Amino acid sequence: METLYLFSFGAAGWGDELAEGAWLTIRLAAVSLVFGIVIGLLGAGAKMSKLAALRFVADVYTTLVRGTPELLIILVVFYGGSFALQEIFSWFGQDEYIEVNAFAAGVFALSVVFGAFATEVFRGAFQAIHVGQIEAARACGMSRWLIFRRIQLPQVWRFALPGLGNLWLILIKDTTLVSIIALDELIRKTQIAVGATKQPFTFFAAAALIYLVLTIISMYAIGRMERVANRGVRRA
Repeated sequence: METLYLFSFGAAGWGDELAEGAWLTIRLAAVSLVFGIVIGLLGAGAKMSKLAALRFVADVYTTLVRGTPELLIILVVFYGGSFALQEIFSWFGQDEYIEVNAFAAGVFALSVVFGAFATEVFRGAFQAIHVGQIEAARACGMSRWLIFRRIQLPQVWRFALPGLGNLWLILIKDTTLVSIIALDELIRKTQIAVGATKQPFTFFAAAALIYLVLTIISMYAIGRMERVANRGVRRA
């Protein structure tokens, strides 16, 4: 009964704090997913570009991000962003300390990381589309944009969904890293509860259960999307 009392809602329990942290975790992951997919598509396009400069920039981006720990990227974005803004404002005579919004910094860092891995997922998905379909579309007089919108993009999701699904599950777990910049997501709320109640096992087990539930729901949703994307596809 005492354990249930700890998770009650209101001033006496910590249920509402954990719920707020879980909701912030979901929002952080969802927003990062959207921006990460956009970055991944742009990165894949750059890697497959005929321009050597674009390919070079995309290669440098994916190599640097995938070779750098996510935690370090978050710290660089948060503290480096604050330093950069302070330098910019100093040009206009403003010398006070400027702190980057923790949520914005977390979204930016996680989006950059997700986008680097999604770049390779999308590149492989585009290359999986049979080249004969592209040649046939060109023979019909379709523009490059029309080919992308009507031929490539609808099929890319079918090939990319398994990889993107795995990246999404990793992204959910990576949101725990933003607690280091004082963003009140689930892990930070849990740590606050542990510090106040001195019951680490109880609250960390509850946090683990919440992440497990999010993972199960995500896996179910990904499976549904994969079945929809593969509808009508003949199995060998």
